[in-house]
Amino acid sequence: MRTETLDTHRAKAQDAVRALRGRLDRLDDDAIDLILRDARSHYDWTDRPVSEAMLRELYEITISGPTSMNTCPARFVFVTSEAGKDRLAKSLKAKNIDKMRAAPVTAIVAWDPLYWQRLDFLFPHEDRKPLFDGKEDYAHITAFRNSTLQGAYLMIAARALGLDVGAMSGFSNQIVDAEFFAENGWKSNFLVNLGYADESALFQKLPRFAFDDICEIL
Repeated sequence: MRTETLDTHRAKAQDAVRALRGRLDRLDDDAIDLILRDARSHYDWTDRPVSEAMLRELYEITISGPTSMNTCPARFVFVTSEAGKDRLAKSLKAKNIDKMRAAPVTAIVAWDPLYWQRLDFLFPHEDRKPLFDGKEDYAHITAFRNSTLQGAYLMIAARALGLDVGAMSGFSNQIVDAEFFAENGWKSNFLVNLGYADESALFQKLPRFAFDDICEIL
């Protein structure tokens, strides 16, 4: 990019953030309760559907979350059909199959090992590809860390849109990768059930550590 173009983009970005802070300096307590403080992981679901329009909006919010060098390594497969669920069920531990089948949507949060090859688009003002080319361990840890972050953004964004969430890790990554990603080489990270929950399946919220138990201020 030419310098004046970069300067223009930077000025617009700075103005946008200042304007946002002028409109809203923090979420209110109800909003924080909805996305984290009083949010719960859900295990049973109503039959209320989740539209494609909702999934597209969910993605647009999710992709706005920050990643290292804007690498955006996460890839998402939204499994909604019975045929797709049959394929996904092959990978699940027995106790998770009914949870997955009952949810309107199960998102496979994955990552693309070749994500760094798109950095000319994602990070256009500087060539960062040499940081990853031929450095498999560094490329892997960057992808895994940041796709996990993006999966967390997906969960918080879903709650913000009024969806309920139930993340799952009780499955075989190898089976998911063979079943869904044999052609493109993506790698699964974890699963997220999405929909509108049946709260009657909930139990009490489990304990959390207090600040002084696990935090330090230096």
